[in-house]
Amino acid sequence: MDIAVYNVYSKYLKERFGEKVYKLPINLPLTCPNRDGCVGTGGCIFCGEEGGSFENLSHALSVREQVKRNKEYISERYKANKFISYFQNFTNTYLPLDDFKKYVEESIVDGIVGISISTRPDCVNDNYLKYLSDIKNRYDLEITIELGLQTVNYHSLKKINRGHSLAEFIDAVIRNKRYSIRTCAHLILNLPWDDMTDVIENAKILSALNVEEVKLHALYVVDGTELGRMYKEGEVSLISKDEYKERVITFLEYLDEDIIVQRIIGRAPKENTLFVNWNESWWKIRDEIVEDMRNRKIKQGKKFQYLNGKAIKKLQKF
Repeated sequence: MDIAVYNVYSKYLKERFGEKVYKLPINLPLTCPNRDGCVGTGGCIFCGEEGGSFENLSHALSVREQVKRNKEYISERYKANKFISYFQNFTNTYLPLDDFKKYVEESIVDGIVGISISTRPDCVNDNYLKYLSDIKNRYDLEITIELGLQTVNYHSLKKINRGHSLAEFIDAVIRNKRYSIRTCAHLILNLPWDDMTDVIENAKILSALNVEEVKLHALYVVDGTELGRMYKEGEVSLISKDEYKERVITFLEYLDEDIIVQRIIGRAPKENTLFVNWNESWWKIRDEIVEDMRNRKIKQGKKFQYLNGKAIKKLQKF
């Protein structure tokens, strides 16, 4: 299937490293600052006890052992040679710097060409970035910070109990760039309080900040969470699959064509959930979005004309 209608992550990795690259998920014994009382309690209203991942190995295993097991499995199954150590669950910079260094260095084994670290915008600090910059240069690695933004609408951020606003995200992206660290922004395009205006603004702000990558998710509802309670009691409703598809297409139209798109819809567990991807497989919805874009002759960046003094450019007819 031709998916050249957007800037596909796997294609970028193959061009960058000369062959297909696979992520090795790593699970650390962590929490988040809006769970432990640092900036809030209860966590994000959509986040279950397992955090943002449901397929990781146990954090009781050492980082080196997790990397070893995942590498052996993927190498055998896909004949893979190159990998990215992916610190995936919860907030992976929300721990003492010495511990952070130890975990990162345990993850660097033969075949590792990059490190991706999931964290929050309010947990990006110069001391950690300086260390990552040193690691990047010492081992010739590509380092990416994956920032859970979810939306640029700061009213919605408050409703989902993120514990940070848009300002912290902007600060984190700017700091990453100072140390030549890539940023991947995570967005949920179907939050109940967001509309198409927010979707477009998501794309515009990521483009204006020159974020390197983006990862899109569809909100899923986990039983036992605050969002689960709200969903069961009818306090929130979710948009249709067709509306989600239209939001993704519109987002991509406004997104700088140079930004890498890691995904346009996420995988989600079916166990203990009240709503997951409209009860359809993620890849089927992805394929439908790509087909719609192809049929309508829409590509990423089609409406990316709003930066560098849009009004002046019209006046001067540049």
